[in-house]
This record gives sequence, C-alpha cells and structure tokens, in this order.
Amino acid sequence: MTAGVDLGQPQAQAIRSDEDVVRVRQLVRTVAVGVKLSLVDQTKVVTAASELARNTLVYGGGGMVEVSTADNGRRRGVRIVFADSGPGIVDLDLALTDGYTTGGGLGLGLSGARRLVDEFDIQTAVGEGTRITVTKWSR
Repeated sequence: MTAGVDLGQPQAQAIRSDEDVVRVRQLVRTVAVGVKLSLVDQTKVVTAASELARNTLVYGGGGMVEVSTADNGRRRGVRIVFADSGPGIVDLDLALTDGYTTGGGLGLGLSGARRLVDEFDIQTAVGEGTRITVTKWSR
C-alpha cells in the first residue's frame, strides 16, 4: 500500500467537481510513485490525467475514473480509464488536432494529453459519452 492506496486494486474516483479533479491528480501521482515512474514521467501522467479529468467534468458533465497499475511482463505502469455519459465528441479528428481547444483546462487538449502518455485509446459516440484509456510505462 502506498499512502493508503492498495496498488493491487483499481481505484475508482467520481469526477463531479473541481475538488474531484484534484483528487484524481493526487491518486494518479500516488500510483505513479508506487510503480516507480521517474519524476518526469510522474509529472507527464499527472498532467495528462488532470487535463482528461477536467474534460470529463466540463465536456462530459462529470463521470468516473479508474486508476490501476499495469504490468506487461517487462515494465510496470499506470493505467487510467476516464468514462462519462455526456454528449460524446462530434468531430474526434478535430478534437485530436494539435492546438484545438474549446477553452478552459490547461490548453493541452486531447492531443497534448495523448503526447504525454505511452498508450492512448478513445471511444466516443454522440449522445452516449466518451471513454478514454491511457497508460504510462516505467522506463
């Protein structure tokens, strides 16, 4: 256990307020430290998680995040799944374009968050919501 977090179990956190976005950052940092990511990689994954949590709140109307450890047999990492039941992303290609933003957040957008992690998967359907899975591996 690291700071009250059982690294063997996925940790779920609702995203309904700005305070929840802060809790997501803290949870991701705790798991990143637990799997021994470098300080640079901790910062990258926490920054990406912060942006994605804010997007979940602002554009998805709130949702859930699940933070867990990942292991591919050679390396450990952090896997984070953001899910909301919001309006979905109408133009995913545009939303993934560098520099695209609709305001608020850190100004990273989805493309910035994608660059900060090693694996990035997004599933979205208009009227059904969005699910984004990211993984950051130890070096």
